[in-house]
Amino acid sequence: MAAGWRIILASEASTAFAGEGARRYGGRWNSPGVRAIYVSEHQSTAALEVFVNHKPFLPIYKFKAFHLEWPDNIAEVVPAKALPANWRSHPPPLETREIGDRWVRERRSAVLAVPSAITPADTNFLLNPEHRDFKRIRIAPPIDFEFDPRLLNR
Repeated sequence: MAAGWRIILASEASTAFAGEGARRYGGRWNSPGVRAIYVSEHQSTAALEVFVNHKPFLPIYKFKAFHLEWPDNIAEVVPAKALPANWRSHPPPLETREIGDRWVRERRSAVLAVPSAITPADTNFLLNPEHRDFKRIRIAPPIDFEFDPRLLNR
């Protein structure tokens, strides 16, 4: 059994697993127009991902954290040798978006394991809400999540 965390704005908790944010804006592993859900292996990595993308707004927003679990057999891993040399670039390169877009389009699995661009030894996951095995992902009720104030005073 694998597990992960998703931290999002409390105001978006009711649609946390629709894939709409990624569809609207795209991400490292998907293009705008492609629905996907980003999850991190650890709560700390999920917090870092939010921190990097929302730092100026952290003091004024409330957040929720979701813990998820899924069977190992509904996931696949992007092998390191398949990563383009520029996979950690900012903004995200077209090549990484193509990897995720192809995975969503082909519906090969419900979960795709990818390295975190922030901390490459850690794992992030893309979830495909349109995959038939998405319903096998167990999502716990959300809990309140607060960033340590020391992160905001730098």
